[in-house]
Amino acid sequence: MTELALAAQRPSTRLLVRDTLGVAKRNLLRIARTPLMLIVTAVQPALLLVLFRYVLGGAISIPGGSYVDYVVPAVFVEAVLIGGMTTSIGLAEDLKSGIVDRFRSLPMARSAVLAGRTLADLSRSVFSLGVLVGLGLAVGFHFHAGAGSILAGLAIVLAFGYAFSWMYVAIGLATKDPETAQIAGILPFFVLMFASNAVVPVATMPGWLQGFARNQPLSVTVSATRALLEGGPAAHWVWQSLAWAAGILLVFFVASLRLYRNSTG
Repeated sequence: MTELALAAQRPSTRLLVRDTLGVAKRNLLRIARTPLMLIVTAVQPALLLVLFRYVLGGAISIPGGSYVDYVVPAVFVEAVLIGGMTTSIGLAEDLKSGIVDRFRSLPMARSAVLAGRTLADLSRSVFSLGVLVGLGLAVGFHFHAGAGSILAGLAIVLAFGYAFSWMYVAIGLATKDPETAQIAGILPFFVLMFASNAVVPVATMPGWLQGFARNQPLSVTVSATRALLEGGPAAHWVWQSLAWAAGILLVFFVASLRLYRNSTG
């Protein structure tokens, strides 16, 4: 590629970054002005953690380990998916209010509207994850790995949640209605959560379900997170989780851009 072509690309890249950060700032300010939403987003997975810990904890036996160490990493992953649902709801609200049409009328990169929202919502996932780490330690969870492995495990959780936020972007753009977006966003969450190794070992499930439950993206990411937080062999699960995250991000990024053009065109 010639220097002239590279120079022509730089302004568009700077424009995309500038616009994305601008939209992200707008949404961060919106989050700051509605702290109750931030609290509720953290409370929902916190309730799941407490219920799983004290309701199922005495009924489910985990070979070679404790149930609290088994379920807490799974709730970390579930928390970022719950937080991602607000992406679809918020985007549907923006479509309904007409703010997206206003963005479209401005000289800005189209993808920045979507990327800015997902970037801002990632900060909400960081907050929820921080709350859950503290709560997990309070109810008896223990890290069994070094700081580097722990940080890698939390990073895997956030990367997976960010990839799924683009699925929720597509849901919000497709439904165009906050109530419908909320209902539609719950469906993939429940399917992936309960048909997975998040709450119970896959071996306890019917044989016809075990293949899906063991290899679907949430199970793979939960396995990677558990391995990293426990200090066990993690490479097998980590590369699969990253591959799932990259594939989900790519598919729904493209789908979201097409839906965005159609919904505002």
